Amino acid sequence: MTQATADTEFRHEDLGRLIALMTGAEKHAPAAHSTLDVLWVLYDRVLRVRPESAEAPGRDRFLLSKGHGPMAYYAVLAAKGFFPVDRLRGFGSYDSPLGHHPDRTLIPGVEIGSGSLGHGLPLAVGSALGLRAQGLDDPAVWVLIGDAELDEGSNHEAIAYAGAAGLERLHTVVIDNDSATHGWRGGIASRFEAAGWSAVTVDGRDHEALYAAFTAPHPGRPHAVVARVEKKQ
Repeated sequence: MTQATADTEFRHEDLGRLIALMTGAEKHAPAAHSTLDVLWVLYDRVLRVRPESAEAPGRDRFLLSKGHGPMAYYAVLAAKGFFPVDRLRGFGSYDSPLGHHPDRTLIPGVEIGSGSLGHGLPLAVGSALGLRAQGLDDPAVWVLIGDAELDEGSNHEAIAYAGAAGLERLHTVVIDNDSATHGWRGGIASRFEAAGWSAVTVDGRDHEALYAAFTAPHPGRPHAVVARVEKKQ
């Protein structure tokens, strides 16, 4: 597996510069930037997966359901050494592995091909069930979805099933930037809580609040973090 230069240490402050290397015709730039802080906190402080362990059975799994506008995701993966930073410059070009939707067969560290709304959370439920069936109780499964994905019925079936099954190792992060068509009375977190999940709503730009929410205990229940991010015009 090809990695970034070993002696390069990137910080959150460097991500804007890495995103700027991707000059392809990206139509989902706001979608990309809305995920930046969540992705950084997860990969920097929470997820137990590194380039050298990206295929290990005991790794944490991260599934990017919000796969349209993956520039922030690519920047974070490059910053953490999953592939060379110079590869970002080819984003969106014909011969680049970095397409407008991530491809798990082309990009180290990517768990699923994604971008179509409503697929990631059901896949995460299946992943958590599969790990449980194999007796792998330690790996956590994380999925990042957009609030507009909650317009899709497949997600509500997944939410209902995961709560009833007590999938404790399943974690969902919802980027809430008021993009959903319908919205939820009582807020998005109430939808998860009604199905038996642990849920919390935080500022999606506040790294300490995100870390506290990501690491909050939730015995016997799946966990949802709703990250509120102001939509930029």
